[in-house]
Amino acid sequence: MSIDPATNQDLWNEDLAPTSAAQRTWRWYHFAALWVGMVMCIPAYTLSASLIEAGMSAYQAVFTVFLANAIVLLPMLLIGHAGTEYGIPYAVLARAAFGTRGARLPALMRAIVACGWYGIQTWFGGSMIYTLLGVLAGHAIGGDKLAGLGINGAQLLCFIVFWAIQFWFIVHGMDSIRKLETYTAPLKILICFVLLGWVYQKAGGFGPLLAAPSQFVEGGRKAGQFWPTFWPSLTAMVGFWATLALNIPDFTRFARTQRDQVLGQSIGLPVPMGLLAALAVIVTSATVVLYGKALWDPVDLASRMTGAAVLIALIVLLVDTVSVNLAANLVGPAYDFSALAPRHISYRTGGYLTAGIALVMMPWKILESTQGYIFTWLIGYSALLGPIAGVLIVDYYLIRRTELAVDQLYKDDGIYGYRNGWNPAAIVAFAAGVLPNIPGFLNAAFPESFPDVDAGFKTLYTYAWFVGIAISALVYRLMMKGRAAPALHPARSLD
Repeated sequence: MSIDPATNQDLWNEDLAPTSAAQRTWRWYHFAALWVGMVMCIPAYTLSASLIEAGMSAYQAVFTVFLANAIVLLPMLLIGHAGTEYGIPYAVLARAAFGTRGARLPALMRAIVACGWYGIQTWFGGSMIYTLLGVLAGHAIGGDKLAGLGINGAQLLCFIVFWAIQFWFIVHGMDSIRKLETYTAPLKILICFVLLGWVYQKAGGFGPLLAAPSQFVEGGRKAGQFWPTFWPSLTAMVGFWATLALNIPDFTRFARTQRDQVLGQSIGLPVPMGLLAALAVIVTSATVVLYGKALWDPVDLASRMTGAAVLIALIVLLVDTVSVNLAANLVGPAYDFSALAPRHISYRTGGYLTAGIALVMMPWKILESTQGYIFTWLIGYSALLGPIAGVLIVDYYLIRRTELAVDQLYKDDGIYGYRNGWNPAAIVAFAAGVLPNIPGFLNAAFPESFPDVDAGFKTLYTYAWFVGIAISALVYRLMMKGRAAPALHPARSLD
């Protein structure tokens, strides 16, 4: 695909340009490894804990996690198609629906969420280094908390060290991330089986959690309370990967064929996510026998091991956190920031911005102040990102019939210019998808300030991602009816 950079510098740079045939090196096993690498992470491991604490049995929790990931796989594959077909990233694809200028809105929203996650994961990685050093020293390290920061000097230093480790991969680009994911995925699978064998041997079985019934059937709760807990939990589990469902073209643009991206993602996401949930339940069940209480935090568990096991476990967790954070929380915002000002911001510079914002956000303070991981954070941003997915899917499949004029995506005066670069239909549809969920979000995030929110809005909020994607899709389809650009028979060979 030929793009003239001289006339499109406000919308084009080499990182945002369609990928060439030489760049399309990702096979199905690269995508499968990518997802195994991202799935095997600390936040995903602890998802089952929140569901069991809410009253589900172990089997109900694992099933909910698996079902949610099977659901989110569908928009993942649908949106990923455009990346493989035309070699364009998410921030460029969004121009077809939102306009060449309007696409900055969904790009910025995706980037902000990712910066928050990047900082949180970096804090987790720094905490592991801090824990490892404490275990090796044989005593707690650090000292008094630093004024204004709320953490001690050793914690801050460990956070910066882990931040610097990840920065190396930003400097060395996308291919270094692909290699990291490919090479570490088999190691993570092996470690899972080793961990299962270790807890089985130590505990003489898999512990009592597996035999514990659902609290909605026994233990004092009514069976009818299962569904009011299941739906918001399912929405939250969908929201866990709602970010990747949007910017998946950032990866699929490097696929050799559509079959590679579809097969790789189908193998790599739902089943490993369900298996990780099962692993978390089994291992945590055994910790009840070993330590007298359920340990859902793998870092806490690793710190209680003895000898070389603690060193190996924490190093594996460190590698795991690096690979997850780079793939899930760096690639997307790096492209998104680049799309805001292509003339001045490259993919690498976008990565620097992501890392820098994550550093100054002081993520440990976010974790301290964020109430309700499930009902506020995960559901909250799924309510924001679901409507964007609805607009993109309807535009690409129902309005464009999967045909894009790629060169027009890099022109202000082209068919995707709409009104001064903004498509009012996309903005209205996005707003329509977000607005119904705002009262429920305010009640969940600030219950003392918004205690009197109508019960109907609270119920609606429990289905936030589904509500948002459905409303935005319907509104956008109605507003764009009969307004699709004529078929331009775009060239699909990008070499």
